[in-house]
Amino acid sequence: MPSTKRQETEFEARYFDELADIALKAHYIEPDLYKEYNVMRGLRKADGTGVLVGLTNIGDVHGYIMDEGEKVPVEGRLRYRGIDVEDIVDGFQKDRRFGYNETAYLLLFGKLPSSDQITLFRGMLDACRELPDGFMENMILKAPTPDVMNSLARSVLASYTYDKNPDSLEIRNVLRQCIELIARFPTFVAYGYQAKCHYYDNKSLVIHKPQTGMGTAQNFLHMIRPDSAFTELEAETLDLALVLHAEHGGGNNSAFALHVVTSSDTDTYSAIASAVGSLRGAKHGGANIKVAGMIEDIKQGIKDWADDDEVTAYLTKIIRKEAFDRTGLIYGMGHAIYTQSDPRSEILRAKAEELAKDKGCINEFNLLRSVERLTPTVFARAKGSNKAVCANVDLYSGLVYRMLNIPQELYTPIFAISRIAGWAAHRIEEIISGGRIIRPAYKSVVSRMAYIPVEQRNE
Repeated sequence: MPSTKRQETEFEARYFDELADIALKAHYIEPDLYKEYNVMRGLRKADGTGVLVGLTNIGDVHGYIMDEGEKVPVEGRLRYRGIDVEDIVDGFQKDRRFGYNETAYLLLFGKLPSSDQITLFRGMLDACRELPDGFMENMILKAPTPDVMNSLARSVLASYTYDKNPDSLEIRNVLRQCIELIARFPTFVAYGYQAKCHYYDNKSLVIHKPQTGMGTAQNFLHMIRPDSAFTELEAETLDLALVLHAEHGGGNNSAFALHVVTSSDTDTYSAIASAVGSLRGAKHGGANIKVAGMIEDIKQGIKDWADDDEVTAYLTKIIRKEAFDRTGLIYGMGHAIYTQSDPRSEILRAKAEELAKDKGCINEFNLLRSVERLTPTVFARAKGSNKAVCANVDLYSGLVYRMLNIPQELYTPIFAISRIAGWAAHRIEEIISGGRIIRPAYKSVVSRMAYIPVEQRNE
């Protein structure tokens, strides 16, 4: 089924090599010019704090305070609609409930749902989980792709075609579109993954319809597994991961991309697809895959996982660009905002330990704990810095997904399944409270040139 891609001719290969060299020179900007014009690359100041570009009622990410112009590390806090995420998790775990549906409701409507509202909202999601007639066959199975995030983005865009009122920006209509996407993201991902397994990996095509009465995590595990089987602990763990990834403020790359695209008054599907495209990037949604690869490298590079000296020596090699991918980064450690702690990591760590004991993976979990414990000291010695470095949620999410027997190609799509709730809220917020197209300034630094007639141009 995968289409055979046409190979470049020898002439095309040489020509594109030349064009690439020309493009590199044409698009290069001297780094000193950014300092000269006080450009804050990545919309971040020199001290690492972000440039204020908007206001939001949805998510609050708190990791430091500013005291007389200096950045002071503090314990990290994450709040959804003003409610601490730790309290949200404690609430549904204490009641032995799955939490993602009510978290999505909270993000969309600004308050926690009552029992009746939870039931009503769950019913709305259940009614929307199945795809429209012909969608799976025509939009997913007939155009399989080896990348599930690519499949997800196309499914989102294709949803425009199946919507009787795709362009209206009335809040009632946008809310209906967002609820449908929250319900269908797990189905889009599961079917895109099954198509990839069948057409690219030569496995049997397994299609399970989503089931009513199941939460998002349960349905996803049901749809991706050939036998549909999962344990209560597995579903609880995935549900927790979805809650912790559902929202992270308006400044993260995908949410900001969504605000920018929404501000142009485009349709919901184009805006959400832009967020999916952002999340697909390795600098955003793919970090837990990097952690997984790094941990495998550490496991191969040391003999005794429990030996602090061995782990410290190997982490030092990584920071010095002598091991793993030679970037000097210890993935899963450090964050743009969190300094002393990432609350998501601390919550997920406890569940990861419980799952590790159940799955016989406690030694690997303990290795991650050693990486978390030892990295700040290794970083300080290698860099000569006292910068606060904490574990972020990616350090443990990759291990959690592996213990759930979820393949790596689904790690970032699971992030999207979770984050669609936050994206939906930011989409609605931008429509209601944004009001102006987002259009920051770029300074042109090119020298002026005269037009040259074609017969006078040099190669």
